Amino acid sequence: MSLTICTYGNPILRKKAEEVTEITGEIHELAKDMLETMYEERGVGLAAEQVGRSERMFVIDIPPDSDMGDDGVRENPDVEMPLVFINPKITAHTEDIQVGPEGCLSFPEIFANVERWYEVDAEYTDLEGHVKQLHAKGLLARAVQHELDHLNGVLLVDRMSHVKKVALGGKLKRLVKETKKAL
Repeated sequence: MSLTICTYGNPILRKKAEEVTEITGEIHELAKDMLETMYEERGVGLAAEQVGRSERMFVIDIPPDSDMGDDGVRENPDVEMPLVFINPKITAHTEDIQVGPEGCLSFPEIFANVERWYEVDAEYTDLEGHVKQLHAKGLLARAVQHELDHLNGVLLVDRMSHVKKVALGGKLKRLVKETKKAL
């Protein structure tokens, strides 16, 4: 079942997610619905808060043709998609920073350049209850960091430059107004 995306201005986007203590049928159903919603909205990641839920989980699916480095070689060829991250955390990262454009389903048609670590190591629990380790590069690393931000109440607007915020001020205010009107 497709879920409704919460847009900027919805208070749930600022809440810190709650640890998942048990992987139930409801968690499996939520993961399935989040993936379906993400695909319908043409996203590459989606956090539970973005669909009005408080569980500490997100989903990611990076298409192979988007997983390319500057040299044209896949950056994460051994990572099977889609991924469901439950109670994720970043355990290590490189000092290399990548600056690149980011969008967010909670900020429709708004994009900004954001600094992220180029490589991260993450630990998470999968839907079978197994603790997993992941080494991610490039867009996958960016997506993990972006979705983890959501679980901590940090949004795209918090990561963009002051100049970009000013430039997008009108769009951001309209989005908040539309969101609050719909609530």
